[in-house]
Amino acid sequence: MKVAFKQVDVFTSTAFRGNPLAVIMDAQGLDDEQMAAIARWTHLSETTFVLPAQSPAADYRVRIFTVEGELPFAGHPTLGTAHALLEAGWPLKTPGKLVQECGVGLVDVRIGDDGVLAFAAPAATLTPFSDALMSSALNSEAFDLTHPPAIVDMGIRWLLIPMSSARAVLDVRASAADLQRLQKHAGVNGTALFGPLPQGENEAYEVRALLVENGSLTEDPVTGSANACLARYLAAQGQTRDYRVRQGSVLQRAGRVDVRFSGETIWIGGHTLTVIDGTIRV
Repeated sequence: MKVAFKQVDVFTSTAFRGNPLAVIMDAQGLDDEQMAAIARWTHLSETTFVLPAQSPAADYRVRIFTVEGELPFAGHPTLGTAHALLEAGWPLKTPGKLVQECGVGLVDVRIGDDGVLAFAAPAATLTPFSDALMSSALNSEAFDLTHPPAIVDMGIRWLLIPMSSARAVLDVRASAADLQRLQKHAGVNGTALFGPLPQGENEAYEVRALLVENGSLTEDPVTGSANACLARYLAAQGQTRDYRVRQGSVLQRAGRVDVRFSGETIWIGGHTLTVIDGTIRV
């Protein structure tokens, strides 16, 4: 059978400069094995599968697969899926927003007046973390010693490591073997590095998201969940000023993530656009 398919570029207003996402628009009839096979075939960081909502409060349900397995939540798949559905004319239960049902529960996606989407960062638990492997894993000593590294668990788990500057973030040349050991010690999905950009820049932080998949070091171009975890980390330290992040520089991408604080809610947003629109045979 043929199934509607879109590939969406997320956290960019220019095609091929953000983080691509594959969206299977109607996954009814697909079993777990087929979903996993499709995700391995697209070979993107994530592929999403849209299903009817089980919760009466949700507009749709989504399952999120990497090449290695299923995630309960991820950020750029949340925005990319919402973009694909809105473009296809998905009916809204509530004007101005979509409610996504996924492994962590219900996630609100706000539709801005300019069409820019933002998701409400799920709640997170933060655990301080220290490990001598950090230096060898990153081949760097340029850490920001005024802020502790932390494990932030939002359904997906990120190890956040503050660096002394944006330049220090960009200069990291990670060791796959040591990073894999570090991430195993921390019990995380990936490691997110962040450092402040010089004053006067449009963005506040440079971010990189590093993962080890099948023993190989990979870097995620632009990462919604890592930035949501970073926002929770900063909020826990009393930093609740709106800011923008730059990510993907090392990969020659131009990812931009907007973080907005509204009471207890943190909105993680950015531009999205479709680059492939068609069908796949399953």
